[in-house]
Amino acid sequence: MSPKLKKTRVLPGFQLSLGYTIFYLSLLVLIPLSMLFFKTATMGFPDFWEAVSSPRTLAAYRVSFSAAFIAAGINVVFGFLVAWVLARYSFPGKKIIDAFVDFPFALPTAVAGIALTTIYAPNGWVGQYLEKFGIQGAYSFLGIVIALTFIGLPFIVRTVQPVLEDLDPEIEEAAACLGANQLQSFMKVIFPILLPPLLTGFTLAFARAIGEYGSVIFIAGNMPMKTEIAPLLIMTKLEQYDIAGATAIASVMLIFSFALLAGTNFLQWLSSKRIGME
Repeated sequence: MSPKLKKTRVLPGFQLSLGYTIFYLSLLVLIPLSMLFFKTATMGFPDFWEAVSSPRTLAAYRVSFSAAFIAAGINVVFGFLVAWVLARYSFPGKKIIDAFVDFPFALPTAVAGIALTTIYAPNGWVGQYLEKFGIQGAYSFLGIVIALTFIGLPFIVRTVQPVLEDLDPEIEEAAACLGANQLQSFMKVIFPILLPPLLTGFTLAFARAIGEYGSVIFIAGNMPMKTEIAPLLIMTKLEQYDIAGATAIASVMLIFSFALLAGTNFLQWLSSKRIGME
């Protein structure tokens, strides 16, 4: 019986690496988030409920979550198309367009907000034409959706594009040989493979949009009960030295984000399991 070969690892010292990982994550993630809940716990339940369920807070939740959901949904469709073109076709200027996809990552959010407001204002390049049809771009709910769509596009493209590039063309050729047309090949072969990365990109774009602040406050108008987002309401309470009220609102948003991530991971697990069974 031959002796077992000793497993080699690229990073030796499992205990040290694991300890450093836990310490690093605790310092940057777990401790700050736990302090958020500890500060909220200093409030009594009546004060907590009043802070998180007041009409102004509920309106801010509604604006933030609905705008983030719509923007992420738009990015799923158009981000997928961008990823498909970049992964499947070669054309002049492809590398430039590919670089522009990451532009929202590099651009400061305040600069993005000012630029979008300038473009979609009633006298802006695009806003002046929307105004003729009675559509208000800047200082409206539509403006919030535009800003969140802008900052969320890279999350969809960068999660779907690598999967498309690694997809073996022989899979589609096999489907065609079995008599499937292009639509059937896409729906039965390609789309099930792309569903997990699409869900991941949607979750990332949605989570980023929920907490977005800099690019939205310039274009939103910030009218309470109408275009005020939850992060702005948190900042307002902090400026009023209502620390507990701000952390209460932030805790609700954090719990919702955790629930969204858990639900998305569960759907990805179901999708991967179904694909493996097929």
